[in-house]
Amino acid sequence: MTAESTPGPASPEPRASAARRRIAEVFGEVLPETTSDERDVQGGPATSEAWYLENRPPHHDR
Repeated sequence: MTAESTPGPASPEPRASAARRRIAEVFGEVLPETTSDERDVQGGPATSEAWYLENRPPHHDR
């Protein structure tokens, strides 16, 4: 018998990839492709008056 035909333990790659798929299935994507500061959520300039009104601290409402 040669070493190639001897049945041995399964290689760790398929087991590791199956574990990664299962973890992704349960928990979803842990790290997104882009971070929140890389995304253009509002699309408007940050210096507009609306931005300042939306981000006004609560103590300024008194």
